[in-house]
Amino acid sequence: MTHHQIAIEMDVNGVRHHINVAPGTTLLEVLREHLNLKGTKHGCGNGECGACTVIMNGKAVNACLVLAVRANKKRITTIEGLASNRQLHPIQKEFIENGAVQCGFCTPGMIISAKSLLDETPEPDRDDIKEALSGNLCRCSGYQKIVQAVASASQSMKRGA
Repeated sequence: MTHHQIAIEMDVNGVRHHINVAPGTTLLEVLREHLNLKGTKHGCGNGECGACTVIMNGKAVNACLVLAVRANKKRITTIEGLASNRQLHPIQKEFIENGAVQCGFCTPGMIISAKSLLDETPEPDRDDIKEALSGNLCRCSGYQKIVQAVASASQSMKRGA
């Protein structure tokens, strides 16, 4: 029995990729196994934890739930795509400065969810932040430092830091 492959193309962090995938392949598998972008984590595999969050055409999605064929001709941003000119993104800086990183497993998904929020709502209140991060689980923290980091990043970005 031959395995049918589907040709897809997608822009990942500003780089165009042409990939052949099996029909059931997830976006998470493509990112981690085909493109070697290991920052997007495999957590629960069923959309509950948010460790695999990426931005697809401007919206935060769980890469474990998106079939790769659904990402055809889409723009994907992963945690590896946030830094520019060897400078961390303000959200990444604020996570470090606010002590919002503990084991770090959930951090890429948290930061991507925060970026999606701040792209849509540059000055969120704490409820907006909590809502935007509600799909991202952290086993280490009580979330206060994470919420504070996102609030601080909103201010940094407003100042153009």
